[in-house]
Amino acid sequence: MPRRRIRVPALDLRGLAVELELPDRFPEDVVAAAAIAARRPRLAPADHTGIPLATVDPPGSRDLDQAFHLAPRPAGGWVVHYAIADVAAFVAAGDLVDLEARRRGETLYLPDRRAPLHPPVLGERAMSLLPGRDRPAILWRIEVDGDGAAVDIDVRRAVVRSRAQLDYPTLQGQIDRGTATEPVRLLAELGKVRQARAEEAGAIDLGLPEQEVVRGPDGHWTLALRAQQPVERWNAHLSLLTGMAAATLMLGAGVGLLRTLPRPHEASVARLQRAARGLGVDWPDGVPLSRVLHQVDQERPQHAAFVDLAAELLRGAGYTAFDGEPPALAEHAGVGGPYAHVTAPIRRLADRFAGEVCVAVAAGRPVPSWARSALAELPDVMARTDRRAAAVEHAVVGLAEAWLLVGRIGEVFDAAVVDVDPEHGGRRGTVVLADPAVRARCDGDDLPLGERIRARLVTADIATRTVRFEAC
Repeated sequence: MPRRRIRVPALDLRGLAVELELPDRFPEDVVAAAAIAARRPRLAPADHTGIPLATVDPPGSRDLDQAFHLAPRPAGGWVVHYAIADVAAFVAAGDLVDLEARRRGETLYLPDRRAPLHPPVLGERAMSLLPGRDRPAILWRIEVDGDGAAVDIDVRRAVVRSRAQLDYPTLQGQIDRGTATEPVRLLAELGKVRQARAEEAGAIDLGLPEQEVVRGPDGHWTLALRAQQPVERWNAHLSLLTGMAAATLMLGAGVGLLRTLPRPHEASVARLQRAARGLGVDWPDGVPLSRVLHQVDQERPQHAAFVDLAAELLRGAGYTAFDGEPPALAEHAGVGGPYAHVTAPIRRLADRFAGEVCVAVAAGRPVPSWARSALAELPDVMARTDRRAAAVEHAVVGLAEAWLLVGRIGEVFDAAVVDVDPEHGGRRGTVVLADPAVRARCDGDDLPLGERIRARLVTADIATRTVRFEAC
């Protein structure tokens, strides 16, 4: 499930990090092993430093997993080169860094800090695809036709060199002014085609907005919303394209690790459609959710709340390992087809192993035993870390929402009823405020799902991260 991005500049979150038992410093022996590994990468003989790759990430990023280059395809479409940091060039199965990474599972984020998967000497330096540095990488080459379909897939180990570290605001500005380089212009072209293809396939493309707690003109704290820039979503489609290509390779070989999600129940979609009415989101009968999401304005608080509710349809995503027969569930409903995580190995454990499978399959070689033997245990490892990441997000959102409303007990707000708990006979549900776009429990008689009500704030407790309303 995609994570909400929220910035709370006035809060000290150290206590929250301790409460949630986020990994703090790396053990000294792991740091020492990482420092040695950083000096001794296992380099592939293939030299592809001539490809003018570039990274694109949020400003200030240091753990750079991916670098891209696009060129026109002679037969029409695009040739995509996508370099992924080769973590296995530094980390061997069973070594100290690997064991610590298996304990952590993925990089965890709080608004003011993070708990990285790998020690910074590796994740932010030696592994990272920093500009002007030769780096070991897993290099994907995917030919895409004019309709956005992958028609040829190759992946191999190589040494690469990124030419530039780009960030989203700068890149979007270049695109808007018409000064972008050819690879960036082609990224926009391909991104739009892949977006349309995903919408056709019924993919749930959320693009959750960034949220920041700021003081409003009336002196009250509120949530400022920043929708993702188009280039962020186009860049995300490079990762999705590569993840779907990886799934194709693994399913063809009968071995691998997929990211899977069943299609949402019709009842869940129907509840969301009723909630849309109360949030002012137009959802005509017969129109798929994928098209509705494409049309919402995520800088409007209630539209952003709708997208946040839609994200709950992605709950239940997990990892599915297989070795032999393909799994009964091979698709990811949020993506619109089979999909695998292979593009963020610096930040997510599973990607290192799935990427290794793909390299072996593409070369026609057996999957290395260290990667194959780990596949069966990875779904449980990643499920554990997904639960921890979800708990971190839930705690941060709960703290921010309580902090936004503290001192406003007794005030009455405009709200939309977006869920009603049938176990409480319609007397308990969930509302989303018009402003700030807080989602919280509300008690009342016969709460009308999908309708707007007035709700009085009765609890806003920072210590317990609890917010509660009563219908007026």
